[in-house]
Amino acid sequence: MASSLSPRKLIDEMITLCSLACLKGTALRWCIIAIGLLMPCHGIIAAQERRLTVEVKDSDSGQPLPARIYLSSAEGQSYYFQSVDSQGSAVRYEKQNWINAESVEYHTTVSPHPCVAQVPPGAYTLTVERGKTYRSHVEKVSMGDRDVSVTVSLRPWIEMSRLGWYSGDLHVHRELQELPNVIMAEDLNVVFPLTNWVTLSDTPPSSGDKNLQTELPNELIRVDDQHVIWPRSTEYEIFTVGKQQHTLGALFVLGHSQALQTTVPPWKPVVEAARASDPGVLFDMDKLAWPFAMTLPVIAPDATYELTNNHLWRTQFAFREWYTPAPPFISPPFGATEGGENEWIDFTLGMYYTLLNCGFRMPPSAGTANGVHPVPAGFGRMYVHLPDGFDFQAWKQGLQAGRSFVTTGPMLMATANGKFPGESFELESSSSDTIGLHIEVVSEEPISFAEVVINGVPEQLLRANGERTAAGAYRYAFDSAVRPTRSGWFAMRCFEERSEERPGGRVRFAHSAPWYVRVDRQPVRPLRAEREYLVSRMRDEIQRSRGIVSEAGIQEYEQALEFYRSLKVHNDTADVVRNARALTAEDREGWLRNMIVDHRFTADEVRMATGLSIEQATQEVNRLELSRDDSAGQPGIRVMPYPGGRHPRRGFLDGAIDPQRDTKISVFPTWKDAGYVVVDVPEAIFSNLGLTYLAHTHVPTIWSERSMQLQPVEWMVDDSGLHMQRSLPNGISFGSKVSHDESSVTMEMWLTNGTDQPLTQLRSQVCVMLKGLVGFNSQRRRPERIDGSLVAVQSDRSNRWVITSWQPIHRGWTNPPVPCLHADPIFPDCAPGETVRVQGKLWFYEGDHIDAEMQRLKSIIQS
Repeated sequence: MASSLSPRKLIDEMITLCSLACLKGTALRWCIIAIGLLMPCHGIIAAQERRLTVEVKDSDSGQPLPARIYLSSAEGQSYYFQSVDSQGSAVRYEKQNWINAESVEYHTTVSPHPCVAQVPPGAYTLTVERGKTYRSHVEKVSMGDRDVSVTVSLRPWIEMSRLGWYSGDLHVHRELQELPNVIMAEDLNVVFPLTNWVTLSDTPPSSGDKNLQTELPNELIRVDDQHVIWPRSTEYEIFTVGKQQHTLGALFVLGHSQALQTTVPPWKPVVEAARASDPGVLFDMDKLAWPFAMTLPVIAPDATYELTNNHLWRTQFAFREWYTPAPPFISPPFGATEGGENEWIDFTLGMYYTLLNCGFRMPPSAGTANGVHPVPAGFGRMYVHLPDGFDFQAWKQGLQAGRSFVTTGPMLMATANGKFPGESFELESSSSDTIGLHIEVVSEEPISFAEVVINGVPEQLLRANGERTAAGAYRYAFDSAVRPTRSGWFAMRCFEERSEERPGGRVRFAHSAPWYVRVDRQPVRPLRAEREYLVSRMRDEIQRSRGIVSEAGIQEYEQALEFYRSLKVHNDTADVVRNARALTAEDREGWLRNMIVDHRFTADEVRMATGLSIEQATQEVNRLELSRDDSAGQPGIRVMPYPGGRHPRRGFLDGAIDPQRDTKISVFPTWKDAGYVVVDVPEAIFSNLGLTYLAHTHVPTIWSERSMQLQPVEWMVDDSGLHMQRSLPNGISFGSKVSHDESSVTMEMWLTNGTDQPLTQLRSQVCVMLKGLVGFNSQRRRPERIDGSLVAVQSDRSNRWVITSWQPIHRGWTNPPVPCLHADPIFPDCAPGETVRVQGKLWFYEGDHIDAEMQRLKSIIQS
């Protein structure tokens, strides 16, 4: 949708342009004629326009409400409102992203008074919203030859202030005179407008090149007793160093009283000067993708970090590229420098988790860059818990203490042993003590699931049926417990289901601030890969900036580099021993190429899969990584055994502890640089005896209940494909065969009954795991098709589909937290000595006619 002028305003603009053109002698005669022709039209269209008057009220109290209003015609033209009350206000907001022209935010924020828009006859869509906690109102309005008045009743689905939670947005670029209107319409309790904004290294913020205002009050602006504005804050966002274009990044200084005079780099003097003059000042980091960003945690270790940042909007996502490659241990984006909205959220959270794992205590924050980007103020916001009611200083202290959560939609309120986030716990490894969790999520739309994240890993999946509240929201309550085995932190997060009610299908999620844990009084220690990533970031930045950034700035970078180098890492030897399978001379080269060339394993992953030392694994990666491009260019589908060492799931990890590679294969589609899916053939086999086989640890099997362990098996590879066979202690044996052509994968499973009793209720689970497939790896319910034995899911951001089928079918389903899809087969009953079989297929489809493709595949299966 593009911004448009009303017909009357369009003609006004044309008259103005023609008038200006009259200054040129050659255009004079034609402009006089054009103006003469346009003037009668101007009067006709003005006479045709009608007044649409809108008044917004609270559905419960009937009191007038401030709100955000959208009005668009059937042709996609946007219209704006003016207040009709002398005491009222209406602020027009019109932003279009410069990368994605479809990313637009055209609205009017209005005070609690009637407002009016002048529009020509036609059909319109009126949308009215208020902040996060009121249900959106959408209605069609038909404008004929008469004025129309509409009263909109907005219904709150939760009242956060009654629960002791108060919101804020730390990244706002708006004029002070607009903000009282805006924060009331968005129900934002606290904002820190970045009235001083500088992008030049040698310019102080007091005279910043992007400053919004120079004359600023030095006291809190109280719009009412629960909505306030601190008028002076600063954004250092450096793109030019000296006279050379050289992007560094951003640091926000929030809540200071006097204009800052310090230039950067170096950055530490800014922190010291601001704290010296204003002890309660806050520091905020908006994105850790900035090139120099890993310097900031060392300089300001208690700074907040925006988990919902200024790339997350109500409208379409736009910024698909970021400055620095994602580390491979963030899964996904698997080392990428670009992606969609889901990948950006993964990157943002992954950077946060990495720094928490280094021992930094960084409360999460939120910021929109409203005023610059096409996003409403407070679309992403944090809520701070204040049990004694709202107070600005208490809100700042609560934010800094981490008694908070961030959200773009759901409300996530949680305690650990009755304590809000930000608290610390001491545990002894010799004790069986746990930390009790109580999580309550209230959301306008249903959530898909919640997770408990421990030291960056989603260790627990939380799912429950939501109950509808009296206000029409969905409420979920979870009670659980955690017992971290090493020092670190834990937090909760949740994601909404994909909803057609949400504009543009945007991702909506919430994330708590962390609780901190010290086990046996030991310090927090990162994984080796995390430390090495931070070290490499600083090395790269020093090399990139030397000769451009001042020597004092480079020294600051070197101090950060030394800090990361000095971190002692977590000893994960026990994990390696539990998971690794030693290489033999016969299979060594094949497995190493499988891991490094095809699956693009890092040295740490090779070590986890093989038990090699990190030095040996690094040597092998350096030797073979140059062959990766050759592998990626091979035509057709590729199928190979999955090597283990990298968990094939993103989430629901408590449902797949210590996954075995025995039954897993990797399938690489023909799409370029698309990654792979992992198929468990099978994941599980059930029978009248119980759970007869499981490819990981989750629930007891008939063997674990007898304290029996199954020995590992491997796939055999020959010209006909891949073959796997396993014999169970009771005489049952089963196996799988996998082959492929250029367009599909064919799978078969067989089971032989070597017992003296019939086997009945034989069914299997075959899990197609999507973590490794680009565009399919978000933990969201995506468009899907389930038709008989066919199950298909679509990519988040393209017309690509993964389709699977098994015959005979027991159940087709998908599981977003993993994420995965299933077309689970059912075996015929099997008498002693007999063998039964089931058949499966896997396809990759790209196109706009998925339903026709499903029908085509169905006919192939049935023939």
